[in-house]
Amino acid sequence: MTAAAPVIFGFDGSAAAARAVRDAAPLLGPRHALVVTVWEAGRRFEAATLPVTGLEMPPTVLDLRSAIEADAAAYDAAKQTARHGAHLAREVGFLGVTGLAVADDMTPADTLLRIARERDSPGIVVGAHGHRKLSELLLGSTTDTLVHKADRPVVVVRAHAAT
Repeated sequence: MTAAAPVIFGFDGSAAAARAVRDAAPLLGPRHALVVTVWEAGRRFEAATLPVTGLEMPPTVLDLRSAIEADAAAYDAAKQTARHGAHLAREVGFLGVTGLAVADDMTPADTLLRIARERDSPGIVVGAHGHRKLSELLLGSTTDTLVHKADRPVVVVRAHAAT
């Protein structure tokens, strides 16, 4: 690890992500930070090209212009979210903060792990949304995947304090 290797923050703009940035500051001290927002590129293209079977429906017309515009809007929103997270990180004392919007490789967790390896990061910080076990089973959990697959420390901050 290099001295200036940034801590990676997985930032989706949620209250849990904002709390993770704020709560990590006293724990980690003044360090370099990279705030990463992972977005799903090409989602509109996939939806427009899904096969329809068993239904008596006319073929779907693929509107490439609309799909490209929607993808660009999703990327712009991800960049704005990353900038917001970087601003929060600077406010609480992190150094050399950069916001980065990245199209996912396979999953948000895999993308964050790849970036952490590429940047030689000392660790990853994420907020936990507090999904119930059933929804974790159905939806998957970025946090759970990070904790089990990471080759470096992962700090998980809950969205709100337990009562």
